[in-house]
Amino acid sequence: MDPRIERHAEIIVEHSTKVEPDDDVLVVAPPVAEDLVVAIYERLGDIGANPSLSMRSMRAMRAYLRSSDPEDFELPEHDLAQMEETDVVIIVRGDENTNERSDVPPETTSAYGKALQPIGEERMGKRWVGTQYPATGNAQEAEMSTSAYEDFVYDAIDKDWDAQREFQENMVEILDPADEVHIVSGETTDIRMSVDGMVTANDYAELNLPGGEVYTAPVPDSVEGEVLFDKPLMAQGREMTDVWLKFEEGEVVEHSAAKNEEVLTAVLNTDEGARRLGELGIGMNRDIDQFTYNMLFDEKMGDTIHLAIGKAIAHTVPDGQPLNESAMHMDMIVDMSEDSFIEVDGEVVQRNGTFRFEDGFEG
Repeated sequence: MDPRIERHAEIIVEHSTKVEPDDDVLVVAPPVAEDLVVAIYERLGDIGANPSLSMRSMRAMRAYLRSSDPEDFELPEHDLAQMEETDVVIIVRGDENTNERSDVPPETTSAYGKALQPIGEERMGKRWVGTQYPATGNAQEAEMSTSAYEDFVYDAIDKDWDAQREFQENMVEILDPADEVHIVSGETTDIRMSVDGMVTANDYAELNLPGGEVYTAPVPDSVEGEVLFDKPLMAQGREMTDVWLKFEEGEVVEHSAAKNEEVLTAVLNTDEGARRLGELGIGMNRDIDQFTYNMLFDEKMGDTIHLAIGKAIAHTVPDGQPLNESAMHMDMIVDMSEDSFIEVDGEVVQRNGTFRFEDGFEG
C-alpha cells in the first residue's frame, strides 16, 4: 500500500478525530476509496475501537433520487439511530464521476437534504472529520493527472498542523473580538456584515482534512451589499459559474449565475435560512495553490474568502446569539489576490491576499 495512504489514515484517526479505545466509529466512504478504508480500519484495530462501515454509491443514490417523489421523503430513522449511537464519524469523499447526479432535478436534491437535516445536526455533535481520497474522477475534474492529483492531495493533508494553527491564530485574534467586516474585490464585490458576539474558529484539520481556514458566523440580518463569486463551484453534480448575490437586511433579494442558475434558485428556495449567510471563511492553507473544483480544498486556498448560504456552524454561534437555521450549507469563493481587501472595524487586515501579519503587506 502507498505509505501516503497509511499516513493519511494516521492523521485522520490520531489528529483529526482522536479516536480512543472502545469508541464506536462510523466510516462513510465510496467504493473507490477502499484502500484508505483498509488503512483506517487497521489503525482502529490497533487502538481497540469498534468500527462500522457504510459504503456509499453515487450511482445508487442517483437511481433512488430519480425514481422518488420528493413529497415522499422522510427522515430515515434507522440512519438517525446509528448516528445517535456513534462516537466518531469519518467521512471519506472520492468520485469516479463527479457529475453522477447531474440529471437529478435540483428541487429533488434539496428536498432530500431537508429530510436528512436531523442526521446532519446529530453528526455535528460528534467527533467527526471529512476528507478526500484522490480518486480518478476528482483528478479529472481538477484537470490533473492521477499522479499529480495524488501529490496535490497528500501535500495539502500531510503537513505541520501545529504550525498551521499558530499561523491562523493571528487572524483569529483579529476577527474574534471584531464588530464589522467589510470585503471588497474589484468592482463586483462590496459587502458588509456584523460578526459582533460570534466565535471565530481555527480550522487546523480537525473537522476538515485538509484544514486551513479561519471562520465565523455573520449576524444573520446584518449582511448588506453584493458579491460575485468569481470561482466556480460544483453543486448537486452541476457546475455553477459567476454566482452573484445581492443582500438587503441579511436576505438574498436578487441572484444570478452564468451557468446552471436554476440550481442556485433551488438552493435558495430550500427554506428561509437558505437565503441568509451562515458562514464567513478566510482561506489560509498556502499548500493548496490551485483550484480543483473541490470545495474541501478550494475554500482553504490562500488569497480567498468564502461565504456559505444556509446553516451556520453551531460552535461559532454562542448561546443567546441568532443562529441561522437551514437544511442547506453551500460555500462559494471569492478570489482576493488582486484589487481586493478585507477591512475589520475600519482597519485593512488583508490586501491583495497578503495579511497584516505577513511580510509584504501594504496597508
